[in-house]
Amino acid sequence: MGSQVWCFIAIFILITTGESRKTTDKTCHPNDLKGLISFKAAIRSDDSGRLEKWIGYGCCKWEGISCNNTTGRVTQINLPGFFTSSDDSPVQTSMNGHLSPSITLLSSLEVIDLSGLTGLTGNIPPSIGFRLPKLRKLSLFGNKLEGRLPESIGKLFNLEVMYLHENSFSSTLPESLGNLKSLRFLDLHSNGYTGVIPDCIANLTNLETLNLQNNFLSHIPANIGDLQALKELDLSNNSLRGRIPSSITKLKSISVIYLNNNQLEGEIPQPFSSDQMPALRFLRLHDNLLVGRIPDSLGYLTSLERVSLANNKLEGSIPTSLGNLRSLTELYINGNQLSGQIPSSLGQLSRLLILNISNNMIQEPLPQEMASLINLQTLDLSFNRLNLFSIPYWLLKLPSLSQIHLASCRIQGELTEFLQSTPSSLQVIDFSDNNLTGNIPALIGSLTELYLLNLAGNSLIGQIPSTITNLVNLGVIDLRSNKLEGSVHRVFEIQTRFGGGSLTYIDFSDNRFSTGIEQIGTGMQQGIQYLNLSHNFLKGRIHTAIGTLGSMQSLDLSYNNIESELPPSLGNATSLERLKLQKNNFTGKIPNEFLKLKELEELDLSNNMLIGEIPFGKPLIDFPKSSYLQNRGLCGKPLGPCPL
Repeated sequence: MGSQVWCFIAIFILITTGESRKTTDKTCHPNDLKGLISFKAAIRSDDSGRLEKWIGYGCCKWEGISCNNTTGRVTQINLPGFFTSSDDSPVQTSMNGHLSPSITLLSSLEVIDLSGLTGLTGNIPPSIGFRLPKLRKLSLFGNKLEGRLPESIGKLFNLEVMYLHENSFSSTLPESLGNLKSLRFLDLHSNGYTGVIPDCIANLTNLETLNLQNNFLSHIPANIGDLQALKELDLSNNSLRGRIPSSITKLKSISVIYLNNNQLEGEIPQPFSSDQMPALRFLRLHDNLLVGRIPDSLGYLTSLERVSLANNKLEGSIPTSLGNLRSLTELYINGNQLSGQIPSSLGQLSRLLILNISNNMIQEPLPQEMASLINLQTLDLSFNRLNLFSIPYWLLKLPSLSQIHLASCRIQGELTEFLQSTPSSLQVIDFSDNNLTGNIPALIGSLTELYLLNLAGNSLIGQIPSTITNLVNLGVIDLRSNKLEGSVHRVFEIQTRFGGGSLTYIDFSDNRFSTGIEQIGTGMQQGIQYLNLSHNFLKGRIHTAIGTLGSMQSLDLSYNNIESELPPSLGNATSLERLKLQKNNFTGKIPNEFLKLKELEELDLSNNMLIGEIPFGKPLIDFPKSSYLQNRGLCGKPLGPCPL
């Protein structure tokens, strides 16, 4: 008897296993097969090679396709442009073609991931909400899809994830979005959506992420605070107007609020207790039209790590309550109308890395308590009403300081006394528009990590020290509007740690330099993009090596005494957009090679001693007459014809 039972069980297992295998091995459901074949037919190219393996009728075995083991119906299409290969290496691929509406024939679909294919065009099928009731994830970001979000999208009651960002979708957001009660992640950023954010968005009570940044949306719904599950809200870079709704302070789960780069008005909503927005870590409200004071109650938000209120119309004093934000690492309140003094309580922010208070009306003195900011890396106090006279000793001794911006702080004295206390790890020094005097000390060469040196708008004298050639990481040097003299050649002899060099920006204009232009292009710094030596007393000839500066976009040698022919090799600097050589003594003809400067947008060769016919062709013939006037004998378009 027992053997008969075991025999029956064995036969049953064989039968059911065979049936299961037949379910998955047999041909697709006709609608699924038709939908997938039509999808493939609409794709012109697939450099991943996945679609070319879609052969036969067993679509459940096709790459990127998953099926239900019981019904055999297709449940997932996973064909993202970025994926991990069989050997665990990342792969970036693309597909070019049209998103076929036949995809809606796969009525059991739960997941559609066609993200990052870059070349996928078309629209979201208008019937998607009626045809795909089981859809949980719709990921189509990083393509070239367009059109509007169909009203039927609101029928996808099981949808949890919708990623449609980085496409060309447009029009208004449909009211039916409010029906997606299961939605947890909604990302529509970097499209062309217009109009208001519909009030119905507040119905999405399970929503954790709402990213609508970089569109053209105009209004934040007043009931935004109803999204109690919301953790991340990004509405930046839109056209938002009006006030920030006060209900935003009711978002108990919120960690990120980005409302920057809009036209928001009114005052910053105030949290009334530490129970409101207790998890908020990142707050960006910069580049709006906000007015009033920085709320004292901001000090309740003790989880804050990064705060940017820059470039608004905020006024009044900096609240002492900011000292309660002990987790704060970055604080940007620059570009406002803040007044008074920096509160000593900011010295309690021991984790602070970046502090930017520039472009306000802050007055001295600087609180001694700031010496406790041992982790501070960047300090910007530029363009306030500070009368520092000298840089506080404790400031230069901050152990982590790498960037110091003190432009227009009325600092007096010589650089030597400041540099003696400066840590050698400094990467940025901006002491521009002060009252510094004396020479640039040789000690400057010890700051080998320096990337930016801005000493413009002072009263510095003497020559550029030879030690400047030690600044192997220097990318930007601005010494304009001083009383420096001698040769400019040292800057072109700066050493480099890698091919092409680090130096991209040089401005020595409005000084008293007289020699060294022969060295332009001869050194190791071949990546110079901006070079301004105008308004000096420079003489000499330009070396043909100037043509090796293939990255140069702007060259200004105007208002000097250069006696040289225009080097034909300058035509090899094909990235040039701006060339100003007026008010010199350039001689000879304009080289035909200048016709290669196709990117040139601004040209001034006036007030020289040039002769001959202007080479005929773009871009030279497109510039106004003023670009060529007051020369010895230039002719040809746009000037008058040359004599026969």
